[in-house]
Amino acid sequence: MDVCCFRFCKKGDVNAVLKRSMKTLLLKDPCARRRWPKAGEAIWERLDPGKCEEILAWGSASMEKGYPVLLATQFLRFSRDGNRKAWENPYFARRKALFGAALSECIAHEDAKLDFVIDGLWLICEETSWVLSAHNNKGNPGETGMMLPEKENPYIDLFAAQTGATMAIVLHLLRERLDAVTPQVSRRVEKELMERIIKPYLYRDDFWWMGWTRSTLNNWTPWIVSNVLMTAQYMLDDLPLLTELTEKSCLILDRYLECMPSDGGCDEGTAYWNMAGGSLLDCLESLRDLTGGQLDVYGVEKIQQIGLFPLRSHVAGPWFWNFADCDARPMLDGERLYTYGKRIGNEALMQLGAFLGSHLVPEDTPQASRVMDALFTDMPVAEDPKHALTVTLPDLEVFARTAGRMYGVIKCGNNHESHNHNDVGSFMIYVDDAPIIIDVGNMVYTRKTFSSERYTIWNTRSMYHNVPMIGENGEQGADAYAGSVLAADERAVTIDLTGAYPPSAGAAHIQRTMAFSDDILLKEEAALNENREVSYVLMSYVQPEPGRDGIRFGPLQLMGTEGLKVSVEEIPVTDARMAKNFPGKIWRTVLTSPVALYHIQQFRFTVN
Repeated sequence: MDVCCFRFCKKGDVNAVLKRSMKTLLLKDPCARRRWPKAGEAIWERLDPGKCEEILAWGSASMEKGYPVLLATQFLRFSRDGNRKAWENPYFARRKALFGAALSECIAHEDAKLDFVIDGLWLICEETSWVLSAHNNKGNPGETGMMLPEKENPYIDLFAAQTGATMAIVLHLLRERLDAVTPQVSRRVEKELMERIIKPYLYRDDFWWMGWTRSTLNNWTPWIVSNVLMTAQYMLDDLPLLTELTEKSCLILDRYLECMPSDGGCDEGTAYWNMAGGSLLDCLESLRDLTGGQLDVYGVEKIQQIGLFPLRSHVAGPWFWNFADCDARPMLDGERLYTYGKRIGNEALMQLGAFLGSHLVPEDTPQASRVMDALFTDMPVAEDPKHALTVTLPDLEVFARTAGRMYGVIKCGNNHESHNHNDVGSFMIYVDDAPIIIDVGNMVYTRKTFSSERYTIWNTRSMYHNVPMIGENGEQGADAYAGSVLAADERAVTIDLTGAYPPSAGAAHIQRTMAFSDDILLKEEAALNENREVSYVLMSYVQPEPGRDGIRFGPLQLMGTEGLKVSVEEIPVTDARMAKNFPGKIWRTVLTSPVALYHIQQFRFTVN
């Protein structure tokens, strides 16, 4: 079967080799398809001593802690009280312990380490399912309404796929040493990988993230595809089966890339680029490996734009734009940015990746491929790159501009974006690269997060974003509600917010303009169907100080508040995830106008 993968490129800019059958591209020698060396190969002896010490310490800590127990009642917690962590924490700890010990065994062979690896592989094989409790019933047509997973109906979620790649890579690294103990371990792992990953991936098309039953896709697609590709790359020697799986992967990636905007923007937020654009890179790297470098699409414009998004959303140091379910200080994988920059020939992206760096020992979910990439990629020491003076993403509808010592970013978009918050028209302001007017960002996920109750969580509601409210409870609506960009150039952005509010808000017309010069001017217009007040919300990481001349937020002065009622709410940051970005306290300032049919306000932000 001939597969012209990445057919979304309509101008003939895809390497002509893609028009040939994948069968002529895949390398016949299994070892040639596998980038990472097996234990015992000489390259392990040439590793950076600092990295070796870190890996050995990780392996020792893993063996000291051991493998945690996983109980059915821990899985049930999500259905019973919405707690995800009861299952996820021990689940991820198992995988992290296994991989740490496996890498440690590659560096320093010890019988006890190898036995620990065997125990980990066997334990994970014994698990009924590799799916997270929060993802059970989330897209597997055969499991609707079941509180526990069924082994007979395997579903591939993010972490089933990630587990598969981890198991396959461990098997690749240590197969000879495992087989010297007993070949039963390798056979068992291969059997489970075939039944849980390879066969469902090949022979089912009803998983939503594949793109056949749903047209809107998100980070699930490249995240899963990248891990399935790596599972096959490091486990399968059957060339026809590997060819079939690679062909299907290219078709799925076609569907994903068709969903992506031409400007490369990630509507899930910068933090999710790690497993959206970053996972697309993982896919492309596996395809390069599988074809001996022949399948290379890094010259395609959309591929390049996707890679550049973190560079565009970077403010300074650890700070990035954080619209949607996104952290203001996301844990981006610096090595992935560095390698993406290298592939597309962008030195600024390489510099940002080198500046951010990579952690060998995973801080969150253990993505084995990222550890291997960090282990065998040497990055130079780099300084913090300066953010661009102007960023325009017309498809994502996000605009960033510089005004003296201030850096402002404003979004339009819609409230049906992936990982959405109701935030059409929201903005942020940084002063001297420090956050002042903020998006509060993400919180620890619970059962409510991705349910019909999502917008009862305070951080997703428009009343906790920097947008207008109509009347007492006139917040923006979710799903189909959207704004539109009326005009945008280097000096000003004008957005029509009317469509972001439900009819009950009574908004005939709402418009916001953010203009940039030596200061930032925010122009607000609202025409209502009946007399109501309009309130303007400002979330800040600096305590506001109202005064006769306006409100001061540290170095930032807000003027134009005359005639408005000012209220300030102090919000202690108690959520663990939010506290990683904004520890301590944040503040919500509300500026409320008198009741009227027509409202016009001008707010001026300056730095003294």
